[in-house]
Amino acid sequence: MKAWSWDRYGPPDDVLALKDVDEPGIARDEVLVRVRAASVNPYDWRHVAADPKLVRLVVGLRRPKPGLVLGADLAGVVERVGDDVTGLRVGDEVFGEVRLGSFAELAAVPQDRLAVKPARLGFEQAASVSMAGITALQGLRDVGKIAAGQRVLVNGASGGIGTFAVQLAKAFGAEVTGVCSTRNLELVRSLGADDAVDYTREDFTEREGRYDLLIDIVGNRSLGRLRRALTSRGTLVIVGGIDPGRGGLLGPAAQGYRGALTSPFVSQRIGTVHWKPNSTDLGFLADLIEKDRLTPVIDRTYPFDQIPEALRYIEQRHARGKVAITF
Repeated sequence: MKAWSWDRYGPPDDVLALKDVDEPGIARDEVLVRVRAASVNPYDWRHVAADPKLVRLVVGLRRPKPGLVLGADLAGVVERVGDDVTGLRVGDEVFGEVRLGSFAELAAVPQDRLAVKPARLGFEQAASVSMAGITALQGLRDVGKIAAGQRVLVNGASGGIGTFAVQLAKAFGAEVTGVCSTRNLELVRSLGADDAVDYTREDFTEREGRYDLLIDIVGNRSLGRLRRALTSRGTLVIVGGIDPGRGGLLGPAAQGYRGALTSPFVSQRIGTVHWKPNSTDLGFLADLIEKDRLTPVIDRTYPFDQIPEALRYIEQRHARGKVAITF
């Protein structure tokens, strides 16, 4: 089968290669999925470029471990199921993610990271849900403890995670403000935001109003400035975000560590999202999608043989919503 792999770290155009590799075997709790679509995340180029350097502890210190296939998000059709798999059958249309392996014609996926694809979505839209949608959900619900009637601000509202966060916050009954660039104001409002702030004209941390919950996806403000935008008992949820090539050792995790050290000494809560893919949360998102309360936003699509170009586009950090891959 065809799959995108890399044997050294560097820019995607230089190090990624489309190779013929063996079809993956599956464990007893895994499902073999014929991939019909995938999506691209900053997570992917971070693995290719080892940015931040912490990635090397997982992928390989000097060079990537042999046989790794890039890609996390996917949607496709079940080809085979392991002996212990229940609830999924050959021919089912599914969506979800693997830690690595979706940029391939076939992927072995643990059952607990898959769910049945919502009928109202095509494969490209479904493949764009898992990582961004689950990160937004867990950030708002599990870390942020979002409640109806709260004032919530999403910094980075027009990106992959942000477009889900705006819609989910509205679904939870919050009053939502989204921060984005001028060209994305109407998009953010169309997703349900009650207010949209143009960061090129206004600094949201200087506003008079204060927010009960702030989810920071961009990482372009200090903890002190972010806390200024919160009520005295408000909650800051750190997702991450840092310009490519400036990741250093910890990259986006550095802000989370600073938050963990600060939180015990201030009245506000500061927490970090630790993304945990699982079928329960995928099912929750699928239910909202079927009820037309949540819709993936697709900026553009690339064919399977142009994945390096898709990664280069993601690196520019101007994508509106998600970037999908068609097979």
